[in-house]
Amino acid sequence: MNAVLCTQYGPPEVLKLQKVRKPEPRDNEVLIRIRATTVTAGDIRIRAFRSPALMWLPMRLVLGITKPRKPILGVELSGEIEAIGSKVTRFKAGDQVFAMTGMKFGAHAEYLALPEKGLIAIKPEQVSFETAASVLYGGTTALHFLRKGNIRSGQKVMVYGASGTVGTLTVQLAKYFGAEVTGVCSTGNLEMVKALGADKVIDYTKENFTETGERYDMIFDAVGKTTKAHCEKALAAGGAFVTVGGMEVARELMEDVLLLQKLLAEGKIKSVIDRTYTLEQMVEAHRYVENGRKKGSVVIQVL
Repeated sequence: MNAVLCTQYGPPEVLKLQKVRKPEPRDNEVLIRIRATTVTAGDIRIRAFRSPALMWLPMRLVLGITKPRKPILGVELSGEIEAIGSKVTRFKAGDQVFAMTGMKFGAHAEYLALPEKGLIAIKPEQVSFETAASVLYGGTTALHFLRKGNIRSGQKVMVYGASGTVGTLTVQLAKYFGAEVTGVCSTGNLEMVKALGADKVIDYTKENFTETGERYDMIFDAVGKTTKAHCEKALAAGGAFVTVGGMEVARELMEDVLLLQKLLAEGKIKSVIDRTYTLEQMVEAHRYVENGRKKGSVVIQVL
């Protein structure tokens, strides 16, 4: 099968399209023919090996010394189950599913075998493979940090970086939980963020949100580019500041996958897809994501 391998840590050019052995499902696994996957900020961090100085050695020991131990990156996908192991009961061949792989990675390929008890769910019938593949990373991250900030109905929530993968899902999920949402983004993304349900939008290139006099019950930094100290003036008494920019890793829970499945099926959330590439264009896709200007997700179609 075709797969994109990260042959060493470095720039996008270290990614190589290669032929590798097609996996066979074990007794408790399903074999998924991947139809779509994404390039996330996490893929960029692994490939470029971006780590705080104090964590450099521990991270190398965990991920691999000179190159990733799991050379096929990619953490979310959608596709069709081609075969199942002898002990699998949740799924059958032909099921259309979407899934997260976590630290197993492996989604930048034509096939992947995953445990049936993993983060796999049936794809809503009316949802495209591309849409299904691009909600789990951003959605589970948004849910983790919204819970950390103790999201409640009636709160005023500001999403800083509202146009990215995590930000676009955070706007929609905060609205689902009953919050009044303000999205902060650049000029070109204001209308998109409004269309996702934001009650207000702030153009950070023209206005400093900390100087508006508005106070928020939660400020959600969806891009890791601000700090609690900077946001202090805009926090209400007892308000929460949460950020994806620290060392905390969002927990990936099956209950969150099932919630996202439900909301997708009901049309209450959607993914924003900026650009679509193929496996053969993976270097270009990484280059585009790395420039930090994408809207929503960058999808890889696996033809």
